[in-house]
Amino acid sequence: MFEWLDRFLAVRGLAPHGYCLLWDPALVWTHVVSDGLIAAAYFSIPLVLWRLLVVREDLRFGWILGLFALFIFACGMTHVMGMVTLWVPAYGWEAIIKAFTALASIGTAIALIPLLPKLIAIPSPAALQKANEALRREAEEREKAEAMLRQAQKMEAVGQLTGGLAHDFNNLLGVVIGNLDRAQRIGQDAPEGARAIENALAGAERAAKLTNQLLAFARQQPLVRQPHDVNAIVSSVADMLDEIVGSHIAVNVRLEPDLPAPVVDRNQLENVLVNLVINARDAMESGGELTIATRRHDPGMVKVSVTDTGSGMDAATLERAAEPFFTTKPVGKGSGLGLSQVFGTIQQLGGQVEIESEQRVGTTVRLFLPVA
Repeated sequence: MFEWLDRFLAVRGLAPHGYCLLWDPALVWTHVVSDGLIAAAYFSIPLVLWRLLVVREDLRFGWILGLFALFIFACGMTHVMGMVTLWVPAYGWEAIIKAFTALASIGTAIALIPLLPKLIAIPSPAALQKANEALRREAEEREKAEAMLRQAQKMEAVGQLTGGLAHDFNNLLGVVIGNLDRAQRIGQDAPEGARAIENALAGAERAAKLTNQLLAFARQQPLVRQPHDVNAIVSSVADMLDEIVGSHIAVNVRLEPDLPAPVVDRNQLENVLVNLVINARDAMESGGELTIATRRHDPGMVKVSVTDTGSGMDAATLERAAEPFFTTKPVGKGSGLGLSQVFGTIQQLGGQVEIESEQRVGTTVRLFLPVA
């Protein structure tokens, strides 16, 4: 076989192609220049395709471009051999290169035929532009829908806030009206009548404080920070607990004596405690025990804790407890601002808030207040 291949590739005294052209310079060099330019073009195309394949590895039909590059390179070699055989009768090598070119061309054609439907299915630039326009319209419609959803959520939050405030003011007005009615029946000169009037005034003051609390939540009411006796503040709130929690809840107040004075806004701290008491009351609809305690936490803090034995919160509710407008109460039964106001006020005072809760066991809210 090697002997046959050697005979096949040998020149064997054959005349070069230039002999057939009678060595006419015009004919010879026309062939040389033409074949050279064609070969150069053929060799440049595979380089471009191979570079494309290296850079764009994500091309879906990259392998067919590789076959094209191989086929075109083989075609360029046939023109190179066309120039060589003008002077050297290496027709055996030329035949092998042409045979390789034939195989490459047939392989490319066979591979290309099944791909034709897929290539036809590739969208045109006009189709792509149309699809992009459709996507753009869809995105605009989605943005409009999201804007409408946000507006609906805002309106829902406003409605929830309105219902909650109406509920809170209704409770306060109930205290005021009930005590004034009682004073009217008993007479303000009687001790019980005077006590009823004092309770009515306390309820009216609570309504004013609720308004101040909303202003503080809206960052329109500045906090007045001064050192205060935290036990005195808790005691003032405890005096109103009978009207707030009702007789079905037992109240315990535990005050540690000789506490350092934390720097707080008295009105806002009272509002915070009342909010926590109301939340505790709502969690103990069937009765329970409410405990308010104070104690020294460390040299720079005083701790105030409010503990109830109510329904408690699960992990998901506890995680969102401080979010504005988040509430588990029915519509009109709460604004969802209670705990968020507690967190906001205590943080403005430079303190911290911790909540510990377990379902069917109860909830403890701890306020850590910085001392003077």
